[in-house]
Amino acid sequence: MSKPLMSKATAVWLVDNTTLSFIQIADFCGMHELEVQGIADGDVAIGVKGFDPVSNNQLDAIEIERAQADPAYKLKLKFNLSAVGEEKRRGPRYTPLSKRQDRPAAILWLVKFHPELSDGAVGKLVGTTKPTIQAIRERTHWNIGQITPIDPVALGLCKQTELDAAVQAAARKKASEGVVMSDDERRKLVSTSQSLGMTDEPKMPSGLDAFTRVDDRAREEKPADFSDAESFFNLPQDDDDEDDEIL
Repeated sequence: MSKPLMSKATAVWLVDNTTLSFIQIADFCGMHELEVQGIADGDVAIGVKGFDPVSNNQLDAIEIERAQADPAYKLKLKFNLSAVGEEKRRGPRYTPLSKRQDRPAAILWLVKFHPELSDGAVGKLVGTTKPTIQAIRERTHWNIGQITPIDPVALGLCKQTELDAAVQAAARKKASEGVVMSDDERRKLVSTSQSLGMTDEPKMPSGLDAFTRVDDRAREEKPADFSDAESFFNLPQDDDDEDDEIL
């Protein structure tokens, strides 16, 4: 559900000018009920000037009347045609200042372990420019000798689901182009959830596996007889005993 502009200031206005419940205001402004109660008690949003959603074309007055008459009624944001598509606006990912120094390490990790990703996909994941990616990919970056590859998920630059989605998209693109991938590249395309579900036991070829099963069944069917000491230690039979019997 879309939220009004300046939601906290809108909540201040609704608390001061209506008899709406805290739950109704919190639901409309995308806030917690206790935060709205703090606004009413004067502990939250101190000094914030109220923002009238009716005069600013975000809420109809009849919606407020209905909500005041029915405590279970939820306010509906007024449809604004000019705001359609604003949430889907494309742009570079914002990276906090504290993490921007980690971007070269993340780019080097993506280039090294996921070379199938395009420069555009790497830029969306990390929030950087194509010249920087090309410089690190071609090892012409001014500080390439001091950069250590680090997983961007561990650095907090992107989510694991976003990385998995980008890798799977690159795999589908390669498959559509008819490019044959090596075994190493296929391992890199496996998502985290799939890799955690895999067994660590190596798989044997089908032919060798069949021979091994037959050999195992033969061993189970014919157990070794260790009833006497000679068979246990695998001692050769004594020929002198046979000569004594003949004499």
